[in-house]
Amino acid sequence: MESVTLDALDLRLLHALQLDGRAPFSKIAAVLDVSDRTVARRFGKLRSAGVARVAGVTNSHRLGHAEWLVRMRVPPARSSALARALAHRPDTAWVAVLSSGTEVGCVFRVAGEGPAPLAELGRLSYISRIEAHRVLRPVMQRRWAGRNLALTDVQIAALTPEATADPRPVELTDLDRLLLPALAADGRAAYPDLARRIGWSESAVRRRLHELRHMGVLQLDVEVDSGLFGYSVQCMLRLSVVPGSLAHVARALAADSEAAFVGTMTGSHNLVAVAVCRDAAALDTYLTERVGTLDGVERLESALVTAYVKRAAPEG
Repeated sequence: MESVTLDALDLRLLHALQLDGRAPFSKIAAVLDVSDRTVARRFGKLRSAGVARVAGVTNSHRLGHAEWLVRMRVPPARSSALARALAHRPDTAWVAVLSSGTEVGCVFRVAGEGPAPLAELGRLSYISRIEAHRVLRPVMQRRWAGRNLALTDVQIAALTPEATADPRPVELTDLDRLLLPALAADGRAAYPDLARRIGWSESAVRRRLHELRHMGVLQLDVEVDSGLFGYSVQCMLRLSVVPGSLAHVARALAADSEAAFVGTMTGSHNLVAVAVCRDAAALDTYLTERVGTLDGVERLESALVTAYVKRAAPEG
């Protein structure tokens, strides 16, 4: 990734795309009061520099897929290669190097209620420990707030798509199995390009993409490093919470501006979260003065994210 500093227009553009990753540049330009060409050029620059991209991400819970959080203890010299190998797998949704390379963490997405696919990992002699815990329910429905502060309420309202709530069970079609990977690689790919790539008609692609978004199966996420917003520290937290306080603690953390993810899970730690802070001092304050003071929290384990290798979807 090239060294890039985001200016005010970049921040507004990224916020706009976070609201609707497929919003036409003409619509974004009108809301931001700049030209279409300026918006397209700015996003093209950010994309080509490896700073940001729009990825189509499937909702595991709408598809009935299980998510397993897996952590592996490894020698630091092996962590990067292992993380890259995991990132290339189609069944991983998140891969990170933790604790200065002494651990690798990932999320496996498994159809149905199946177990985490650990047999191959178990044969790697250099992995000294593997932990796998089922993520039961994501608690927060929003994205990390730090990258969504650039637009006014009026601009947000103009760019936010109509809310969808279709509870019907979803079964993927043959078209979906081709379309979703293409959108994972480029969530803003034009309809004609998608149609040519997967060999279906443009009208079918357009209609099905709209349906997948309406049903909540397809979500569009802007993948961008929090460090570009001035937040250099990310940390995975695992909490042991008294069962009677679990819902309260989960909701409290999900409302924090530092929260990027909060979910309940199995195991001795029944809550997992990812916190994003400006620096180590801010993380210390958050852990000691906020998380540590919540009633019901019995034990807290933290691991700094050294590097993200895969955030949500594979790159094209």
